[in-house]
Amino acid sequence: MDEIKTLLEVVERIRKECPWDRSQTHESLKKYLIEEAYELLDAIDKKDDKALLEELGDVFLQVLMHSQIARERGSFTFYHVAKHLKEKLIDRHPHVFGNKPAHEVLKRWEEEKIKTRESVLDGVPKHMPALMRSQKLQDRASVVGFDFENLDQVLNKLEEEIEELKMAIKEGEKKHIQHEIGDVLTAVVELCRFLKLDAETVLQKANDRFERRFRYMEGKAKQMGKALKSMSLQEMDILWLEAKKFDEDETPNSGR
Repeated sequence: MDEIKTLLEVVERIRKECPWDRSQTHESLKKYLIEEAYELLDAIDKKDDKALLEELGDVFLQVLMHSQIARERGSFTFYHVAKHLKEKLIDRHPHVFGNKPAHEVLKRWEEEKIKTRESVLDGVPKHMPALMRSQKLQDRASVVGFDFENLDQVLNKLEEEIEELKMAIKEGEKKHIQHEIGDVLTAVVELCRFLKLDAETVLQKANDRFERRFRYMEGKAKQMGKALKSMSLQEMDILWLEAKKFDEDETPNSGR
């Protein structure tokens, strides 16, 4: 508790004496919260405890800064945040702090959340990454039965959206093409949901594979005394296929 008290005093002081920190607002700090959260995810993925410790501190700083700004506005303090969180955790865990069975608690929690919403889609943040938000919206819609019944229906929907995209490309109207690409992506997220996969994680892993393979290509080209931009697409394709063979996450029949 002494460390927390001292930390709050440090944050209060930098808000008073550092021009940059003093200039910050809830709005200006939004981008830093997002950046710090992603850096924390990187530390978790790397299983790097030293980085995890540091990044948790950076995320916590964002909580402290927002709390201090709110305190200066006379709205609330960090202690109010802590008190509210404590009360919420106790209220949501009557199976821990009371004698309710765990399965009943989860059911009651979901029912209470639905009762307080005008729409089942309320509470899904607009600033979530697009794939993550798409999957969350679809999860919410499925609660009232708006969902596919089997995998074939999902695959048919994806094929249907791809055909509509092809038609839009032939027509050449950019706004229509954009619309249909969005529908294809939505259908892909539906497929991930149905297969019990997280769409955001699936794409991040694909990004990681692409990065590993492309860096391999750059390294091989350098060994050959060449730059990728000076090579033909056919030459690069040869390096790409070679990179796939050395990729530890390579799976059968994966495409380019």
